[in-house]
Amino acid sequence: MTRVLVVDDEPQIVRALVISLKARGYEVDSAPDGATALALALAARRRPDVVVLDLGLPDVDGVDVIRELRGRTRVPILVLSARHSSDEKVGALDAGADDYVTKPFGMDELLARLRAAVRRAEPAGGDGAAGVVETEAFTVDLAAKRVNRDGRDVRLTPTEWHLLEVLVRNAGRLVGRKELLQEVWGPSYGTETNYLRVYMAQLRRKLEADPSHPRHFVTEPGMGYRFQR
Repeated sequence: MTRVLVVDDEPQIVRALVISLKARGYEVDSAPDGATALALALAARRRPDVVVLDLGLPDVDGVDVIRELRGRTRVPILVLSARHSSDEKVGALDAGADDYVTKPFGMDELLARLRAAVRRAEPAGGDGAAGVVETEAFTVDLAAKRVNRDGRDVRLTPTEWHLLEVLVRNAGRLVGRKELLQEVWGPSYGTETNYLRVYMAQLRRKLEADPSHPRHFVTEPGMGYRFQR
């Protein structure tokens, strides 16, 4: 059973989410502040499968909670916030969030995005096309879902891995922005190009020898992205 950690200091929102999630078969924990959220998220006994996180917490900014979580776990993080600006969204994604929903929100949309975040974190099933893809800078093992650079494993979030996997499986082919968004985040996405910019920058920082002049993750302006060995 999927366990969800809801982090929000608004009791009515927490109550609505807990009722809706439990009605759909999820196990739910809740936290009213960042300190409690971190304690619950990192506790082995009740470790969540996905975190729904408000940014406006009473004790610490939610972006700092994202950074702390991302430094210690790959758990999917879905931001739920009243902050609407593009800079706020990019800041949360850049810190390691997997998706961003603004308040007020529709419960159906939130649940769909939560399901998509959980799916991205699930281990892939057997795939006859899986194999090892090598470049001069790094190696991608599609079957094991591992990336190695300079003899050491590179730690990727579920969303970073999914983006990498789609590009690597389409090596040499231009993958359009809409296609990439829908493959990684789900069919309801198609215009959130800031997601791609943030996550491509993160992949380049982790894998490219010179992230400012990428050799393997190439942007085709106005169209999409291409993986080159």
